[in-house]
Amino acid sequence: MTHSRRDTIKFGLLGSICASVGEFPANAFAQANVESTQTVVQPPAWARGLEGQRKPDLGNGYYMNPIIPGNASDPDVVKDGNDYYMTFSTFEEYPGLPLYHSRDLVNWVRIGSAVTKPTGSILAPSIIKHNGRFFIYFPGGLPTPQGEGRGTYVVYADNILGPWSNPIQVIQGGGIDPGHAVGEDNKRYLFLAPGTRLRLTDDGLKADGPIEKVYDGWEYPQDWYDEAFSLESPKIFKRGEYFYMVCAEGGTYGPPTSHMITAARSKSINGPWENCPNNPIVRTRTIGEPWWSRGHGVVVEGPSGDWWMIYHAYENGYRTLGRQALLEPIEWTRDGWFRVTTSDLSKPIRKPAGGENVGSGQALSDDFSKNRIGTLWAFVRPAGNEMSRVSFDNGSLLLSAKGTTFAECSPLTCIPVDRSYEVTVEAELLDHVEAGVMLFIGSSLYTGIGHDGTRVKMYLKGGPGRLQMPPNPTSKLALRVVNDNQTVFFFTKFDGGSWIRYPQHIDVSGYHKNVVRDGESLRIGLCAVGSGKVRFRNFTYQGKV
Repeated sequence: MTHSRRDTIKFGLLGSICASVGEFPANAFAQANVESTQTVVQPPAWARGLEGQRKPDLGNGYYMNPIIPGNASDPDVVKDGNDYYMTFSTFEEYPGLPLYHSRDLVNWVRIGSAVTKPTGSILAPSIIKHNGRFFIYFPGGLPTPQGEGRGTYVVYADNILGPWSNPIQVIQGGGIDPGHAVGEDNKRYLFLAPGTRLRLTDDGLKADGPIEKVYDGWEYPQDWYDEAFSLESPKIFKRGEYFYMVCAEGGTYGPPTSHMITAARSKSINGPWENCPNNPIVRTRTIGEPWWSRGHGVVVEGPSGDWWMIYHAYENGYRTLGRQALLEPIEWTRDGWFRVTTSDLSKPIRKPAGGENVGSGQALSDDFSKNRIGTLWAFVRPAGNEMSRVSFDNGSLLLSAKGTTFAECSPLTCIPVDRSYEVTVEAELLDHVEAGVMLFIGSSLYTGIGHDGTRVKMYLKGGPGRLQMPPNPTSKLALRVVNDNQTVFFFTKFDGGSWIRYPQHIDVSGYHKNVVRDGESLRIGLCAVGSGKVRFRNFTYQGKV
């Protein structure tokens, strides 16, 4: 069965949960919801790993995309001997610039973060290794003593695990989406959107000259359904006698057919740049395809000398999961150009030859026995002192409250990786505080359930729901959120009793970047609002088929 085939999917996950907690018979629920079925894209048979999470490696020499499920916007990759390291945009999250490691391009594990202080928004990075040192360049909005504001920044480290330097501003203002290159003159350059370039000092930490226009992009037909021309993400690599520039065009969000990957080449870092006759290298052409808005690619050599492209895309019908990382093989033509070779991304693809499986993914469940902020958790829209809100005590997370609403509370979030999942956490309210579990895309749009010591509260569309429960004073409870193919249900449990389903649920399929300004994907958030603290224990995640 292919990914493009559509079938009617009933809410089997919720029915099994309700049957297990004794709220009402599963068959009664099914009968009551015969008219509530929804048509969604039938998922492929992903392999299932830790906690029931989908994983790319099928264990038979093949893999299924995505290679990193869940939001992984604007990926960039560096090869260092037998190792590969990847990072992404983190926007208004802290810690920023996640670091992933692989030795086969399919299986990736999270190893840390490169930016460990609140830095403002961090966009499309470029990760490289030069003269034994790792560098990550990124557009950011960092506060500086001089109030310089937005610009292009860099962090560096002699070991991928750090310590990483504090961010250094390379240039104020300028373009976005940097791509590092070393020219035939052995000088270092940053290529920027939209089609500009600047030379760097030899240490790579400052601009050494003005920004200059060097490339106009590839002109595609004006009747294509796109978001905007948006020449972005220039990534430069050298093969043979040519420098190749890989770019994104067409915008990211907008229609599913927005975004594409194009290529150009030159025998000199100074151009002129010749557009590839195979453009666009990658593009979503119809809304029936399994992956939408395919773009922002980087080309990398595989473990055995073959070549691959990594890029991001939205899963058909599941924009809520954000832009996920995909891997696709490419081949070189006799005239020195390259093209993709996969005709159907809903089917398994043969893995790169060679390499080593270092593992895939990580447990999203957390017993809070150690600090996993920066490898699992991140604050959204942080102030400069968010880590002062956190402490760990005997297998629990103590989170100080912030703000007067969930829109202001800078939740501690993690990224779900499945179409359907459930999360559970125990909460103890200390002082005047409200604790909650949210599915949170941004301050203007979230849904979840909380308790303020007096009653259970439900939140829909970024505010309190119409149907609120009668008072039930308590300081200890458990909260559960079930996302069943983007229909969300909420449960509470008090004093060791049974799970109680909240009598209202919500469709979150529209909770994505096309409808909000801040936020990139629907994250799971632990929230504390008010003037006290919340003690969280035993956070569990379980992916569902």
